[in-house]
Amino acid sequence: MKREASHPGHAELDNGVFDESYDVIVVGYGFGGGIAAIEAARNGARVLICEKMPQPGGISICSGGAVRCAGNADDAFSYLKATNAGTTPDDVLRVLAEGMVSAESYVKWLVSSVPGATLKPMADKKGGNYPFPGWQTFYSAQVQAPSAIDLDAMFPNVRTKPSSGAPAMFWVIDSNLRRLGVDVRVHTPVKRLIRSAANEILGIVTGTTRGDRRIAARQAVVLACGGFEANEEMKRRYWEGKPVLTASTRGNTGDGVHMAQAVGADLWHMWHFHGCYAFKHPDPNFPFALRVKRLPDWNPAKKGEADVKMVWIIVDRNGRRYMNESPPYCQDTAHRQMHLVDTETMSYPRNPSYLITDERGRTTYPIGDIRTNDHEHSYQWSDDNRKEIELGILKQAATLEQLAEMIGVHASALSATIDRWNAHCDQACDVDFGRPIGTMMRIDTPPYYYGEVYPTVSNTQGGPVHNPKQQIVDTTNAPIARLYAAGELGSSFGHLYLSGGNIAECFVTGWIAGREAAALEPWSAEVQELQSARSEIRMEPIESR
Repeated sequence: MKREASHPGHAELDNGVFDESYDVIVVGYGFGGGIAAIEAARNGARVLICEKMPQPGGISICSGGAVRCAGNADDAFSYLKATNAGTTPDDVLRVLAEGMVSAESYVKWLVSSVPGATLKPMADKKGGNYPFPGWQTFYSAQVQAPSAIDLDAMFPNVRTKPSSGAPAMFWVIDSNLRRLGVDVRVHTPVKRLIRSAANEILGIVTGTTRGDRRIAARQAVVLACGGFEANEEMKRRYWEGKPVLTASTRGNTGDGVHMAQAVGADLWHMWHFHGCYAFKHPDPNFPFALRVKRLPDWNPAKKGEADVKMVWIIVDRNGRRYMNESPPYCQDTAHRQMHLVDTETMSYPRNPSYLITDERGRTTYPIGDIRTNDHEHSYQWSDDNRKEIELGILKQAATLEQLAEMIGVHASALSATIDRWNAHCDQACDVDFGRPIGTMMRIDTPPYYYGEVYPTVSNTQGGPVHNPKQQIVDTTNAPIARLYAAGELGSSFGHLYLSGGNIAECFVTGWIAGREAAALEPWSAEVQELQSARSEIRMEPIESR
């Protein structure tokens, strides 16, 4: 049989020979993959998770770990419909809204089987990010681990804020997977799907140190391998702004998108990504951007509650402000104004931009907030921002005139920008861009500081289109047999994101995909297994991941 090249952009036709078989195979081990595997196993399937990175968790474990829940499905649907602006079908949004109503009880069930795990009170996390119909229905559920559980030792590659609940949530998911006997293989990339002549998905091809292995999926394959944050070519192809830096993981390189495309999947939401602006590390080999501090979200209906000082302003390469630096959900949409193209010069006058602060700003709090999941690279921002000055991430100037010279703009233009900003602060009103009063702070105490900032992706929302059953569909909207999606891969969020929404989506789409996959009848052809090859597989215990 002729086999195509070893690339996730190709599918492989079945030849009836497999090295081993499972009922359900889940590709990717973040929250979405973990929940899909749990539900498939709970419903009687023998399940394998393949994770290509040396460590599990994906980008999920870099998040805040709070599952976005809803009190009322109709309200949640109204909000999701408004914020998606016609980019996602109603039936898909309805399923997500109904799932959000069940999300808290599902998290409670996960926690109930793990000794010591509890739900963390989240009373202060009420409502959606924007005042659209139904926004008041939302709240969050987060897991906390007992002090006896050393999450740092358990997940040594993860760098998050101490308040993050993501490692605890992952610990609970992983504990349930072990309890259910799900096989997990890390450092096991899935290279392509195996399909029949009728385009029915029959299994996967994985790469190992001993060569490719063909593994049958007797019931289904669930793609839960994330987006394309770390694929530079895909980012250039689908996004207007260039460059866009990557915040948290090297593992999400669009493999699931390519594998789904190879069997005819349609795509959606490829333009949409969750992100902000961030600094570059001075080491060109360091793979992650250094994101700006995560300030609290605020809803325009409660604008007075945005009362945490943002110690900087953002100016373009002409020294002028051009946006509200603190939009309602800064870590989601703050990058969007940076993609402007000057069509006369084919240049990006806002990419990079300059973050400007002063001595008072430097001493207020750490300006960066970095969250990564990587076995080789990490960075801890200093409490007083001194390390970043020494590294050149932030550069110091004695005067605004000197700062203007350093960034290459006219001193009069930059001085006018700063003077106008300070006047807005004195008047308690940003008449130019509507920044909330509570976030405004004068920039008037030398020395002054600046750093180049770039649009930065935390996670993508685009990928293969799916229906309400999480079946990946082709360009005629017909389901591709035995192929499902979960999590960030082909997210339902197509226009405005909801904080914690991708985490809720991991749970809702994960349990739908897992249950649907486990309910299928196994495909009828007999599987010829190469039993001698099976002994070559070494199952890695969770402690070594």
